[in-house]
Amino acid sequence: MTRPAPDRRRMRAGLLLVLGIALVVVAVVRLAGDGGDSGSASGGGTDVRVAHVHGLGIDPSDKTLYAATHFGVFRIPAEGPPTKIADRNQDTMGFTVVGPRHFLGSGHPDPIEGKPPNLGLIESTDGGETWRDLSLSGQADFHSLELAHDQVFGYNSSSGTLMVSKDKLTWDQRATLPLADFAVSPASPQVLIATTENGPARSDDGGRTFTVLDGAPPLLFASWPEPTALYGLAPSGAILLSPDQGKTWQQQGSLDGRPAAITATDAKTVYAATDTGIYQSTDAGKTFTPRLHINQ
Repeated sequence: MTRPAPDRRRMRAGLLLVLGIALVVVAVVRLAGDGGDSGSASGGGTDVRVAHVHGLGIDPSDKTLYAATHFGVFRIPAEGPPTKIADRNQDTMGFTVVGPRHFLGSGHPDPIEGKPPNLGLIESTDGGETWRDLSLSGQADFHSLELAHDQVFGYNSSSGTLMVSKDKLTWDQRATLPLADFAVSPASPQVLIATTENGPARSDDGGRTFTVLDGAPPLLFASWPEPTALYGLAPSGAILLSPDQGKTWQQQGSLDGRPAAITATDAKTVYAATDTGIYQSTDAGKTFTPRLHINQ
């Protein structure tokens, strides 16, 4: 249901919560499967409670939906309860699916693993069952990750720096700025949109500098699946679409709850998460179907 848009001050307040990394871990919630049945998300018979979603991804081979959360990565089936992968309580912050059962991630380790508090860049090639360290272990906590144009783009929240790697091992440091999320143009590695406290900002030099887009609505999260389909998720829960690289924006639909993540796989298919659930749209964000209800 579309709700009246809140005033800009309230939107800005919501964005500042994310940019300041002040989103307090929400009260422990229980994930429930479709159909309203309550249940814990579990793997290996372990009862699991999970906190808010950090990222969403779709496996291109079988269209499986994955959710990276405060307490691990979950497989979200079309029907039935979610499954926690490998019973690992890894706080997966940055998360992106880059191929069949192939993930990149970052964040903080399962406390029992005895690893440094910041994971740097990690990789799984078996659907999240196992992960290996690639680079910047103990140094970087990427809160946003994207593979585009054969390069990995990551926002290191520890330093507030956008970083880029061609080999997943060595990194080029680009702009230092507070942002909540970013998206890389599918048409060019030089063009990025970042969500900042002053509104969406654009880079035309690969993330080295950014300029705030005049008149653009406040956004928390962004996804850019096709050149003419740039999606944004506002602090209000509104889904916005720009067909012209952020110059103009059209509100599509709206979701209830605190926004948590968005990913779009093409111009019509959008997945979004709030603290009330995970949702899917097949009509460019105009309407959404719940994939997973979150009982608070």
